[in-house]
Amino acid sequence: MRTASSRTRTVSCSAMLDARKLNLPAMLASGMAAVAMNLLSVQMAHAEFRLPPIDIKDPDRCARGYVGNTIGQANAVSDKLLDMRKCSYKGANLSAKVLAGALMSEADLSETNLQEAVLTKAYAVNANFENADMTNAVLDRSDFSKSNMKGVKFNNAVVTGATFEGTDLTGTIWEEALVGGEDVKRLCANPTLVGESRDQVGCRVSSNR
Repeated sequence: MRTASSRTRTVSCSAMLDARKLNLPAMLASGMAAVAMNLLSVQMAHAEFRLPPIDIKDPDRCARGYVGNTIGQANAVSDKLLDMRKCSYKGANLSAKVLAGALMSEADLSETNLQEAVLTKAYAVNANFENADMTNAVLDRSDFSKSNMKGVKFNNAVVTGATFEGTDLTGTIWEEALVGGEDVKRLCANPTLVGESRDQVGCRVSSNR
């Protein structure tokens, strides 16, 4: 496991926005999906927020997951919201797809090929990634809280600023993964990260001192 150096940044409370006051459906309808997602990404770790409703009338909503975003992968910038919620990609090939800013909660990505995929500022709470392959993937500032990640391969993946609170990490593989220092602490606090998986992430007794 390779550990990346981390930098702590303090944000004043007065600078934070109240996500509950955001009218996300209106913002999305007016072509401001990128702005909405960037605001959401700031708020995810600080306050509860309401996700925009799933557009059940959009026949191509789930299909866009096979294409991903093609612009602004570092900051999850897109002209249309990538909404993969409750979609099934079980066993699908999403390798090298840019899923920046994607809403993936309750989606089924079990046994999915996510090699070299880019998940920047993705919201994947309660998603199913069991036995997915994330080799060489980038997991940057994404939320995987309460997701099923049993048996996921994170070989040589880059993990920075990601959230795994309440995530099932049983049997995960982290060989040669580049994990940020703060991410190591959070991962090691997860009780489902045990045995060889724990060693690969870099959990040590001395890290608690």
